[in-house]
Amino acid sequence: MRITEKITTMFKKLLLPLVLILAAPNSILNSDIEEKLQQIDSEFSGNLGVYIKYLGDESTINYNTERNWYLASTIKIPLGIAILQKVEEGELSLDDKIMLEEYHLVDGSGDLLWHEPGTSFTIRELLERMIKDSDSTATDMLIALLGEDEFNEQIRNSIVSEGFEPFTTILQVRYDAYGELHENAANLTNMDIIKLKGVTPMSNRLEALLQVIAVDKNDIKIKTIPDAFEEYYKSNLNSGRLQTMGLVLEQFAEGEYLNEEHTKILLDIMKSVTTGDNRIKAGFPGDTEFAHKTGTQIGRACNVGIVYPEQEDPLIVAACAEKYQSLKEAESAFEKIGRMLAESW
Repeated sequence: MRITEKITTMFKKLLLPLVLILAAPNSILNSDIEEKLQQIDSEFSGNLGVYIKYLGDESTINYNTERNWYLASTIKIPLGIAILQKVEEGELSLDDKIMLEEYHLVDGSGDLLWHEPGTSFTIRELLERMIKDSDSTATDMLIALLGEDEFNEQIRNSIVSEGFEPFTTILQVRYDAYGELHENAANLTNMDIIKLKGVTPMSNRLEALLQVIAVDKNDIKIKTIPDAFEEYYKSNLNSGRLQTMGLVLEQFAEGEYLNEEHTKILLDIMKSVTTGDNRIKAGFPGDTEFAHKTGTQIGRACNVGIVYPEQEDPLIVAACAEKYQSLKEAESAFEKIGRMLAESW
């Protein structure tokens, strides 16, 4: 980041902290939270958005939440709710099996893409892989099961009516982002995209991509893959308000979407998530229960969930970061948010 840009960013963070605290005088979300969030943000190279709600007294913190944030894999929580709603309606069963086809395979987290096509997995297995390991292939298989348009309609009708932009498959994210470089990206196969993910560094991946789609570097509209993703984020796909994600988490925790059995199934999977040890959870005491989900993509990271502090009512937290210098730095900011919350209780 250039010096002038960093000074501008610091000025905005110090003088325009978009923080709203509505808390009772003795709430665990006290006035210190505002100061601590501003401090965390001022030390961070990118941008932070944080929503927190203490269910004990309904006190709420909104920090830079007045706009959409790219939600990445945290959209897998409403997808999990949508799948389980279909189970309760009798349209699906957790024991139903889905065959893995080659066209399902997509790059990203999880190891399902290394399984042989033709292998079958139950919906229960796919749900667990999607949430616990953030498995990309499992995610796209479940979205395909519902249908992308039908999934978004179900969110609007049965989960939350506004506050989320349209969600897509993970494979579609790749097509949309690479398409910002050149329209020939539409000719990529899912297997091409998987192979490209293995090419490092990013500059070499760009060269490999251009070879596959037969495009000269002088003919691309945007010159780097990270810049292509930044342009893609402007579409607002797979984005939403952090308050909306917080509301979904709250209503899910209170059993408003699913019956007790299925609420517990999804909560237990969220408590076993393997991808967030260096984020908000890292700031909590070791025995704190945290039912959560992470999301990560080029220049974007999130961590959202339900915290169960000992001898306190639950806390809802939804945090996202963007335009940072490194993922490690973003994870450190999330850890500081977790430590701040732990100190408050």
